[in-house]
This record gives sequence, C-alpha cells and structure tokens, in this order.
Amino acid sequence: GMAEWNSGYVTEIDYTHGFYREMTPELLNFALLSRGVKNQADKLTFCDLGCGQGFSANLLAAANPDIDFHATDFNPTQIAGAKALARNAGTSNVSFYDTAFADFANQSGLPDRFDVIALHGVYSWVNAENRAAIIDFIARKLAVGGLVYVSYNCLPAWASAMPLRRLLADHAAGQNGPIEQRIDSALAFAEKVSGEARNFTSNPDMLKRLRRMKGDKRAYLAHEFFNRDWTPFYSADIAADLNQAKLSFAGSAYLLDHVDFLNLTGAQQEMLAGEQDPVRRETLRDFITNTPFRRDIFVKGPLQHTPLSQREAWLQTRFALSVAPENFPMAVTGFKGKSTLEEHAFRPLINAFSAGPRTLQDILTSDQTIAALGWDTLMRMLPALVGSGHLHPCRPAEGDARRKETTAAFNLAVAEHSRSSDDLKYLASPVTGGGIPVDRLDQQFLSAHVKAPINPAAHIWELFKQQNIQMVYQGRKLDTDAENIAEIERRYSVFETRRLPVYTHLGLA
Repeated sequence: GMAEWNSGYVTEIDYTHGFYREMTPELLNFALLSRGVKNQADKLTFCDLGCGQGFSANLLAAANPDIDFHATDFNPTQIAGAKALARNAGTSNVSFYDTAFADFANQSGLPDRFDVIALHGVYSWVNAENRAAIIDFIARKLAVGGLVYVSYNCLPAWASAMPLRRLLADHAAGQNGPIEQRIDSALAFAEKVSGEARNFTSNPDMLKRLRRMKGDKRAYLAHEFFNRDWTPFYSADIAADLNQAKLSFAGSAYLLDHVDFLNLTGAQQEMLAGEQDPVRRETLRDFITNTPFRRDIFVKGPLQHTPLSQREAWLQTRFALSVAPENFPMAVTGFKGKSTLEEHAFRPLINAFSAGPRTLQDILTSDQTIAALGWDTLMRMLPALVGSGHLHPCRPAEGDARRKETTAAFNLAVAEHSRSSDDLKYLASPVTGGGIPVDRLDQQFLSAHVKAPINPAAHIWELFKQQNIQMVYQGRKLDTDAENIAEIERRYSVFETRRLPVYTHLGLA
C-alpha cells in the first residue's frame, strides 16, 4: 500500500545535502592510478544509484559538462529538489529519476552502458532484494573496463554495535509520533536497559556508543540507525557480491587508505604482506584497523599499468590546492591516530602549488628540491596530500574555459539558495571537476565579488537582517547595523587576502 514506496527507509527527515568527494571522476581515476590500475573510460557515462538529495550528481554534472550523468532515488521529494537545482543552474547533462533499483535497468533514456556506477551510503541501508537488484543492474549496465564505487558499513568494527542498533530500531518501530521523538524515547529506553542487561556489561563499547549517540544530530541517527534495513558487511562479502557481475576489487577511493605509514605499524604491514589473496588481505586489514566504513572501487576487467605508463600518467596529472599553502594542516589522521607530515619533505611540494594548478611534470622540471625526493617517495606523498582533502587531482587544463561556464551558473544557483538556507556547503570547481567546501558567508562574498555591487557588506547585511541572522564577534552577538556591517567588512577583507586567491585558482571566482 501507500506506506510501502520507501521500503522501510526513513523518509521523514531530509538526508544531508552532502557532497561525497570520493565520487569525483578525477579522484576515482587518481585512486586507480595510485594502485597501478588503468582508467579505461573514453566517453564517460556516470550513474548515481541512490542519489539522495542529488547534490553530488548536480555538482559533478556542472563541473564535468562532457560527462553524461543519470541519478535515481526512490524518494520523489528529494528528486524534485534535485531537478529544481539542475533547472536553476541550467545543467543539461544530468537526468534524475525516482525509479526503483529493480526497474531502473529498463528505464527509457538511459545509455546502453555506464563507465561509472556509484553507490554512496546505499548498500548497507537497503534490503537483500534491493541489493540483488543493484548487482543485476551492474551486471547488465556496466561497460567492460568500467568501475563501481560502493561505500558501506564494515565488519568487524560494527559487530559490537549491532545489538544496540537492534534494540533502538525495534523500540522506535513500536512507537508512534515523529521520528525525532521516537529516537529520543528509544535512547532513553536503551539507557534504562543498559543498567540491567548483562549484554551491556559484557560489551563495554556499546555503552560508550550509546552515551555518544545522545549528542549526535537526530537526522544523522535516523539514517544511520533507524532504518528497517541496516547491514554491515565483511569486505569479502561485498567482493563476492560484485564478483557475480564479473568485477574485481581495485582499491579504496579514500586516498588515506593507500598511505601505510598513517594506518599501520611495521608489524601490521608485515602481517598483511604475508597474506597473498587480495580479498582475504582486505578483510584482515579491516580486523587490524577496525575500520567502520569502507569506500571501495571495483573494476570490470582491470588492466594494470606498466611502471612506465603509470609514471607517464602521474606526470601528466594536474594538481591544485584548496587552501593557501601556509594554511595547509600538516597533521593527518589515519588509523594510527594523528601523524605529522615531515616539513622538509612535504613543504616544498605544497609550496610548489601556491601559484595555482600545475602538472607534476611541470613541478619536477622546474624544482630540483622536489625532483631530488625521488619517484617512490613522491608516489607515497601525493596520496597522503590528496587524502588529506586539501590537494586535488585536476581535469586537464584544456577544458577549463568550457567547464567554467557551467560551474559559474551552478555556483550562482547555490549562492542564491544559500541566501535563505545553510544546507549547501560546496561549490563546483571547473579545475578539479569536483566540489570545494565553501561556507555560507564565503558563498555570498564570492557572489558579491562576481556581481560587484557598490557596497558588498551592506548588501549582505540586508540579506541576513531579513532572516534575523546576526554576526557574532568574539562570542558576542552584534546588535546595530553599523556593528554588523563593520564585522562583515572585516571578514570580507580577510576573505579577499586569504581565500579569494585560492578560490580564483580553483575557478570559483
């Protein structure tokens, strides 16, 4: 009946309008390259299965006008919102559908084959029937040489939380009323049970998690824990599912996973090296690191680079910074905790990108210090810098102008939306072909910089005032017009000197 179109997936609370960086075509390509696997796609077609609010698909389509995007999600409200953003931005290379996975392969208007099929945060949150439909879709629609990106909750890390999840979800299912109320009531119930239940005593992680959840956003909890379907997987089980569609594991899309010194001790690296089977090695790694969430890339018919072809592809790759070099955080968090990047090695490489996007070839020919680091060292350093989220592999320079037209229109539409809402936190870069985190105020500053009104600060203050937004300075809300305008002006000058140059290099200004 009517209640069933959502197949038990929580639809009452909007899922976040996040941008999921791992879905960026250039980043997926770089992850493959870093693993020595060739990217075989010539003319790209991209499918986003379970696209949620469709923000990632919209942003990526604007940043990659030469790629044909198709995205589906069963929630019609989310698809209506996604279509509206595409319309406002004038993005013509993305199509949105509210078609169920089982019917999507027969959807009219789809290309015969996709080069990329991406599933972010879908596979662990749908039932077995839908998972089978997804595998069938991939088997029928993925091109030979194509790739699948799939993220999921991972075992064994989630094992200790499974009983708590069940207790909470069952309790919420027995309650009436809005989901937030049911979540609060379930948390209170679990707290009460924990005082009397041996299962909590024998599983101390569970009590810690319950206490932590009380402070979490209810929208996040609703989607993470309160769906009818919630299945964590051993990575070997995902590999077996995708093997049915003739795919093999190629590597993680989360670049920090490629950097052993951030994640593994010497003894752990040795233990992993002793496991010859690649699928068993991944599962063993998940035991060692206790990773809760995996972002995997699978390829249908992977071809390996030779050392020479890999080196040539690296040299041609352009990279760009999304922070000023002096603001680059030199601490990166892996499974071993926080590691500090060695200044003497990493700093020259970071500084080399200060003048804007450049290819590795260009840097090596013009900078002896970096060339002296040696090839093997560079191949370890670049995934660490890209994985940190502040260096980005870029699209080739020749398409920048064409991409800048589509991203400018998209970014304007996002800034328009951000005049009255705080949920879109990324802009599209024509240079990286992906999203760059830009907060609401900076979005207004960028849009003011593009439109150049006489007095940007007064213009932005009028906008905020209509919505009862006040500026805060050193913990104090500013009251008068003059104070607020002065604070916006102060921040605008910081924006102009510190962030505008970076935004300009990325093609946002």
